[in-house]
Amino acid sequence: MTSSVDVTTLADLLRRAAQTEILPRFRRLGSDDVRAKSEATDLVTEADEQAERMIKAEVKQLWPDALFIGEESVAADPALLDKIYGAELAIIVDPVDGTFNFAAGVPAFGVMASVISKGETVAGIIFDPMGDDWVLAEKGAGAWLRRPDGEAQRLSVATPVALEEMVGMASTGYLPKVKRAEIMGNLAKVRFLTNYRCAAHEYRTFAGGHVHYLMYNKLMPWDHLAGVLISEEAGAYARRLDGSPYLPHHVEGGVLVTPDRASWELLRQEVFTI
Repeated sequence: MTSSVDVTTLADLLRRAAQTEILPRFRRLGSDDVRAKSEATDLVTEADEQAERMIKAEVKQLWPDALFIGEESVAADPALLDKIYGAELAIIVDPVDGTFNFAAGVPAFGVMASVISKGETVAGIIFDPMGDDWVLAEKGAGAWLRRPDGEAQRLSVATPVALEEMVGMASTGYLPKVKRAEIMGNLAKVRFLTNYRCAAHEYRTFAGGHVHYLMYNKLMPWDHLAGVLISEEAGAYARRLDGSPYLPHHVEGGVLVTPDRASWELLRQEVFTI
């Protein structure tokens, strides 16, 4: 173990929160159960809030010394983000990643958690409530798809391919308009671009070896820490767009994830010219 947090216990907690607070509300949300936060597409639902409350309460019982950071907690108190840097132990949770999809009745959403020990991401978990399985990793132990019956399959990223054959996902919505137009033009150089509006499923797809790149400009720890560690444990090369490592306290600088360093450098030079 790389921290005092038992990853199996945390993974089971995410599943129980999904079964108790998230799935019963899927396609059953009332008009008062969905609200906009920073903009019309940045939503929070009753499922997000109740799932986070449940997870937070149990985390505090199981690991009372851990700093708990949840997406909805930070929405209420942005200063919580500053506490990640220097925390001895932190558990960071996105109770419903893909809230836009969830609110629209689209079955592409997940529950994500990462464990931070002394400034390093040491575990990541992505639970798929619809598929009822986890993709998870502990630092140095590989990335795995695990099912409730105990069956496990080791994950590995895609084999690198030429630029014109690459298929991947990029989130460009938070870029300045001029830069966004430039990047979208550059993306004509790759074979295919898609976006699930759900980082949980995008990281799962990448770690399973089905796409060749992920790029995100906006960095929130609950969206990316788990997925980047899982991707790296599956064999990926992940760096911020300036080439520096992505660390738990980073909220700027973007991140590009690829099967190897050569693919990263090629995409950075030819496509993601930020």
